[in-house]
Parts: sequence; structure tokens; C-alpha cells
Amino acid sequence: MSGPISAPPATGRALSYTAFGLRAEAEPLAPGLHIVATPIGNLKDISFRALSTLAAADAVLAEDTRTSKTLLAHYGIATPLLPYHEHNAAQMRPKILEKLRQGGKLALISDAGTPLVSDPGYKLVAEVVGEGLPVTGIPGPSAVLAALVLAGLPTDRFFFEGFLPPKSAGRKARLTELAAIPGTLVFFESPRRLAEMLSDAGAVLGARPGAVARELTKYYENVRRGSLPELAAHYAEAEEARGEIVVLIGPPDASAAAAQGDTLDEALRAALEKVSLKEAVAQVAAASGQPRRVVYARALELTRTP
Repeated sequence: MSGPISAPPATGRALSYTAFGLRAEAEPLAPGLHIVATPIGNLKDISFRALSTLAAADAVLAEDTRTSKTLLAHYGIATPLLPYHEHNAAQMRPKILEKLRQGGKLALISDAGTPLVSDPGYKLVAEVVGEGLPVTGIPGPSAVLAALVLAGLPTDRFFFEGFLPPKSAGRKARLTELAAIPGTLVFFESPRRLAEMLSDAGAVLGARPGAVARELTKYYENVRRGSLPELAAHYAEAEEARGEIVVLIGPPDASAAAAQGDTLDEALRAALEKVSLKEAVAQVAAASGQPRRVVYARALELTRTP
């Protein structure tokens, strides 16, 4: 897109939306960037505030205008859609900022769910905040939270990782770094990599409980629960999963984590009796699969202990 972002004429479209067969006028919208959560599947999962914001904005910044066009058309919203995604973000941000400086009212949405979660909205919001321009959040659907409450895993603490590296070696390395986090781990995953990802997770994390949530809020919504090896075996044999996928993995067992710590200490003490600290760290990290920085930190603690 070339040139500055310009608002349509005030009389060029109706600032309204349709819900339950009734036409409603949108409430006046304050200037600034409005971050709007949209449905992750079921179009009914949207708030009246979100509809009013989308209808009253000068323009809607969308990750994929083709997907977002369906949502706006369903609710009779005629607000112009402008693409904002990872491929054009650097070129679009200066134009968006200029529009906001002039008092513009822009709405930001993602393909589905809450913007900024695994999409390019973060840099835009950071720059808007950095300039002291107004930012408003209109909360709503989130695949992360929807999956978390269905998984049957602890919800008091959780860590959202997003997508793991696509290759096995990188995946295992990152899973090793996440292994000690005392909360449920939440990932997005591609259908074609699901079985491999679960297999790698089982190899690194053991037989922790897990869940695979697919097509959340849609007609074919499905949540499969089991240990990581069980899930890996199922998806290795089953027809390739389809749709959006969230993988959840339970936290480490406290007693197992303590035992692992004892084993690490024993290995380090034995190595330190024979080789230098640097060589001991290298040997134990390679044998245990623990990150070198974790092993090094523990080795320093042991050498300082009388």
C-alpha cells in the first residue's frame, strides 16, 4: 500500500452493525489504537463493544483481510480493511503512527483471537505507547485460555511459548530449557508437525500429562488428553490432524524435579573430582541434556559450598 492512511468521508458509510437481525448505531469512538479480540472460530463469540469499535473505527488493521472480511460482513460492518502483517509491518507502522498523531481511530485485529499473541502487533503497540499515543484494549476470545480451561491440567500457573522450532534438534533444546518451569506449558503447533512435536516432548519431558486441543469453539472441537507418549503414539498413527492446534503439557512432578536435582549434583561432584570445572560442566550437560548454563550455575554453587 502506498501513501498515507486516510479516513473515509464521514458520510461515506454507516457507522453501525447488525446483531440478532437488528441494526445498531455504533457508539462514538475515542481517537487512538483499539486492540480488538475477535472469535477464534464461532462468530457468535464477539462482544457488543468489539462490534461497536469495529464499526466506528476509521479503518481496521487486519493480519489477513480475506479472513477478516467474513467477520465484518457477517455483522454488516462496512469499515475499510487495511493489511497489517509481518511482511508489510515495517512499511505500514510509520503511516499508522502518523494517522494516530492526527487523531485517527484505528482498530487492530488478528486472524482470530486476541491480537499480539503470536502475531506482529507487538511492535506496533510498542511504538504507539512509546510516542504516548492512546491504546485501548477490547478483550475477548483467546485460544490459549480456551484450551487451558478445557485441558484438565493445572491453571494456577502457565507459560505460553507459542510455536517451538520446526526441527527436532531445536525443539528438544528449547523443551529442555522449559522443563523446569513449575506450571502448565502451552504451545501452538502445525498439524503436520504435531506427532513429531509430541514425540520430542515425551523424549525430553517424560510421561507428563498433556492435552491436544483442536478446532476450539468450532463444530468439530476436540480435546484429547493423555500422557505425552500416549498422545505421540495416537497422532503418529492417526490421520493428520486439521485446523488450529494448541498443545498443553502439565508441570513437572515436584518429587521428580527434586530427584533430578540430586542426580545432577551427584554427577557434578563426581566429575569435579577428576576434571576442571569447565570440563565437568561440559560432560554433565552432555550426559544429562540439561542446558549448559543451568549446569554451570549449579556447579558454581557446589564449589562455593564448604
